[in-house]
Amino acid sequence: MDASQLIMIFISMVFINNFILSKFLGLCSFIGVSKETGPAMSMGLAVTFVTTMSSIITWLIYRFVLIPFDITYMRTISFILVIATFVQLVEMFIRKTSPHLYKFFGIYLPLITVNCAVLGVAVLNSETFFSGSRIMPGSFIFSVVQGFFAGAGYCLAMLLMSGIRERLELVRVPRSFKDVPLAFVIASLMSLAFMGFSGFKF
Repeated sequence: MDASQLIMIFISMVFINNFILSKFLGLCSFIGVSKETGPAMSMGLAVTFVTTMSSIITWLIYRFVLIPFDITYMRTISFILVIATFVQLVEMFIRKTSPHLYKFFGIYLPLITVNCAVLGVAVLNSETFFSGSRIMPGSFIFSVVQGFFAGAGYCLAMLLMSGIRERLELVRVPRSFKDVPLAFVIASLMSLAFMGFSGFKF
């Protein structure tokens, strides 16, 4: 396994193909939970945990169940079931350890179940590291690393967004731009900034 491939996955998933700022996936929680840095960081870590663990389980399911039984058409529904299971684990953990944080997340925590960014990572792994029924060497490690750094990219976007929005609370802005409209403007400018990374070539 070449370390350069791992570095390439890191740069790609965090900067070039950031799931929020480049792929525009998972925007509901991105806009809804990014008002404060604390909850944004917690949501980012929760998504990173889910993307990493679901990458492990979905690889195993795809490799040892879907391919051998020739039922790869069941990929989407099986991946959604895995993601839903891990979201329930995260939700129960947060509910037990931090009821205040659980209350703050509200509907956005269960929405990780249907977060297209999380499902997108699992699907991307199966399309990138499998060629039909052929398995690429080192595909398991690459899938886990890609899942982790996809979550890290999500976390980075959440932290940047929450930092900007916290600063803007101290600034007078037109009433019509308050809250969500201004958040979309900020997200658009951040996305344009991240487009600069798309010039990287490997």
